[in-house]
Amino acid sequence: MNSLHNASSASTTATPLAQTPSLQALRPSPRMPVVFLGHGSPMNVIEDNRWRRSWQALGRQFGPDGKYPLPQLILCVSAHWITQGWHVTGMAWPSTIHDFGGFPQALFDVEYPAPGWPEVAQGLGHELRQPHNQLSVGVDAHQWGLDHGAWGVLQPMFPDARIPVVQLSMDYSRPPAEHLALGRQLRALRERGVLIVGSGNVVHNLRAMVRSAADNQAHDWALEFDALTARHALAGDHGALVQLLDQRSLAQQAHPTHDHYLPLLYTAGAAEPGEIPVFFNEGFQLGAIGMRSMVWG
Repeated sequence: MNSLHNASSASTTATPLAQTPSLQALRPSPRMPVVFLGHGSPMNVIEDNRWRRSWQALGRQFGPDGKYPLPQLILCVSAHWITQGWHVTGMAWPSTIHDFGGFPQALFDVEYPAPGWPEVAQGLGHELRQPHNQLSVGVDAHQWGLDHGAWGVLQPMFPDARIPVVQLSMDYSRPPAEHLALGRQLRALRERGVLIVGSGNVVHNLRAMVRSAADNQAHDWALEFDALTARHALAGDHGALVQLLDQRSLAQQAHPTHDHYLPLLYTAGAAEPGEIPVFFNEGFQLGAIGMRSMVWG
């Protein structure tokens, strides 16, 4: 195992997607931000730690007294909903999915009863296109719900659970560039009151976790991958973010499977050209889970 080291601590014209009749239930709004959140351990949703407190602080930036208007809809891309083809949740009341094991009962008792928005989900399913074949995105009205990658960060941000939430799945069989391309299709929704949230981790290797590691400690390869990701994001070089997964040795250490990295590509794709992200929650859990998060807009 590698040794651990300290880590250095106006709206624009909407594009056709947002103008389509099937999405007219979403009212025009000032441009919403787009957010990538490192969600880390499911326990973060019930523990009073710096990760959870930062999500709470971010949530307070929305509403009459905040920097941003309250979202009309949250569109969440979670690392934990992997499908063949792409789908959106289309039920009126998505269930709270406890897709984990071995944690205290208090975590299984958490419910996040946010509504869905079937009308808008049907519109998204009709208008969004799967990049490889241009077919419509599917609508799942029965099987999924909100997994812990979604409700685990949304519950601290918006604890009253009143804002409708729609999840967008990820087709893991498709190359990373297609995930970025689908993210670009979401960009116009920001001007219809939609808060786009990607929930994953910049670094995610559960086999390399070190229980004794402090939040400012990580493996050498974790620090390197995190730093490269930050550099490319700041430069707005989204192609480099995609190609980072091609650095086989480093990428395989940072992401034995890259499901937790893909939500970052959706959020980067939804950013406007020239938008520079603001980082927060820089640090690591257990030496191998990168918690770096970022906001565009």
